[in-house]
Order: sequence, then C-alpha cells, then structure tokens
Amino acid sequence: MPILIVLLVLGTVAKVSTVRSGGEPGALSRLGPAVLVPGRMQAPALMVCAAGEMVLATGLLLSTHAIFRWGTVTFFALSTYVLLELRRRRPDAGCGCFGEVSSAPVGLRSIGRTLLLTGMAVLSVWAPVTGWDAVTRPSWLMIAGVIALLALSPEIEEMIDRVRYRAPCEQRRAPAESVTLARLKESGTWRAHRDELTVADPYDSWRELCWRFFVFRNHEQDDVVFAVYLSGRHPAVRMAVVSAEDSGSLPEYTTVSA
Repeated sequence: MPILIVLLVLGTVAKVSTVRSGGEPGALSRLGPAVLVPGRMQAPALMVCAAGEMVLATGLLLSTHAIFRWGTVTFFALSTYVLLELRRRRPDAGCGCFGEVSSAPVGLRSIGRTLLLTGMAVLSVWAPVTGWDAVTRPSWLMIAGVIALLALSPEIEEMIDRVRYRAPCEQRRAPAESVTLARLKESGTWRAHRDELTVADPYDSWRELCWRFFVFRNHEQDDVVFAVYLSGRHPAVRMAVVSAEDSGSLPEYTTVSA
C-alpha cells in the first residue's frame, strides 16, 4: 500500500501540473487518457483521472474500507487496458502516467508496471491495516516492489535526459543519422521485417519532432517506413507499410517496439 499511495499522489500532482502549465501546443493530445477523447475534453479527462487518483490515495492511507481497495484494483486494471489501446491505436503517444515526463511511447515496460501495480493492489485488498500503518512499518517486500517499479519506469531515463539537456526531446540535438540507423538495425522490429526489403539501406530519411523516419522498398515495391524514437538507449521502433497502389491511405502501424 505505501507504494500504491505514493504513486497515486505523484500521478495526481504531475497531471495537475501538466494541465496548469499548458505545455507545448498539442502536448495533451499525446498523453495517456487524453489521447482517447476529443480535443476540448483532453484537459478535463486528465483532471478527472487526477481527482480519482487522489481519492484512492486518501482512502488507502486513512481507511480499510473495501471500496478504496477494490477501486485501486479497478483503476490499475483499467490503466493496463488503456495502455494496451494506446500501443495499438496511437503508438506515438506516451502513457501520461506522470504528466509530460511520461511522454515516451508506450512500451512493454510501462505495461508491465501497471500489471505489477494491479497485482500489488489485489494483495492490498485483504490487508488488515490502513495505509498509514503500513507506511510506518516498511517491509522487505516493499523494498523489492520499489526496485521492480524503478526497473519498469521509462520516466527515470526521461528525467535524467531532461536534467542533462534541459530541453524537450523535440528541441534537443538528435544523434547522427548513422547512429539512429544502427539502433534501428539492432531492434526486433527490424529483424522481423528485414527479409521483406530489397536493400538494407534507406532511400529516404527525415526527422519529425522526437522521431527519425527511414523509408525502404519491399519486394512488392511498397514503401516500408520505420520510425525510431530519438530518446533512450533502447528506443521504441515502429513500422508501417504504405502501398504503392494507394499511397494516400493511412498506414497501419505495427505494435512491436524494440
């Protein structure tokens, strides 16, 4: 419960700060639950999520009532579903779990974290004490949980990058194109599709915000576009195929990340 309470409070503060600061134009459209609602409802959606987190955190801290325990289980289970939907429908969007800090594309680590938190919430349902009592008596299990969550949190790398560069990803100097291409060719997405390509070198490349795009041709003479995220040692990699017969249609993105 101490871990759940701290993360719920941090999530509340980060979401409220993100909405109040406004961020860059369109920033909310790339964060968590805001992605799945119309533009005018994006800020209210984040605020409703933040309010729900604060209610659950307060209930866990001060009460043993089952409604707060099962409410927390439901919240993290729904969060897992939302992240899976984001990964499928908007592979460029961040989870928004901790506001703008969670702007990196949703990957397996973020999904694994919400699954772990859902499991922790289930274990807390039958705890005979309040969250406050649990906070004052930390256990080795809590320490193990903290270590696991740190390992599953891509925000740690993002915060380190922000401290080092003190600028959003899209405003930083990108790695050399050859470096990004090498990272692409180290990814599982590349290995899964390289046999479909006619040559191993792209015929076009460009940068857009936090992504660098590489375009190849496959044996059907369609364009195969790989997008490599420019932040992190193991960046997310997305792939789309644009048919030569219908280049005006929207590509379907894979849901595989490096």
